[in-house]
Amino acid sequence: MSQKQAEAKAPDSTRRSQRSRRAIYAAALALVAENGYQRTTIEGIAARAGVGKQTIYRWWSSKADVLLEAFLDLAEQTAQAAGGQSDTFPDTGDLAADLKFVLRATVDELLDPAFDAPTRALAAEGVVDERLGREFVAALLEPQLQLYVERLRGAQQTGQLRGDVDPRIALELFVSPLAQRWLQHTGPLTHAYAETLVDYALYGLVPR
Repeated sequence: MSQKQAEAKAPDSTRRSQRSRRAIYAAALALVAENGYQRTTIEGIAARAGVGKQTIYRWWSSKADVLLEAFLDLAEQTAQAAGGQSDTFPDTGDLAADLKFVLRATVDELLDPAFDAPTRALAAEGVVDERLGREFVAALLEPQLQLYVERLRGAQQTGQLRGDVDPRIALELFVSPLAQRWLQHTGPLTHAYAETLVDYALYGLVPR
């Protein structure tokens, strides 16, 4: 057998590992959606993915770590499938329109069962697991919030936003209420609600 034939017949360990990771991601997300975070176990993920439990522990230290990586991968795959990029923020020159566009997309994502269950699980677990909470914020939330900051700073440069406004505080005027309504089910999560948050935040509540 030639060397080339031997290489062709040799198993591709990298590809096999990638297939296993994909299977584990899918299993973790599915089980959390079906059973909730507390009832999801490493054993269950391994069984659903068709891998050994030791395979999971070789790559991750806990089910929370598995779920975090699986969710980040889901977000990236969804963005790619939509033909967009998760590291960009629209800048049409109309700040209100751009903010409404992003918040409507955020509403759609939060209402998607594929995102809802794992996001809730990670947010809840991050409250009691400080390390996971920091990683969740750093890996998932902070990059998205920074996009808002950059867009608001751009609006300051073009005179659409007061120069003395702190962009980090300003973004909380519409992002935080949206997150609270989603987490606590205090009301319907709709495009109209998201757009109203932008109007109230940008134009205030008192007569002009």
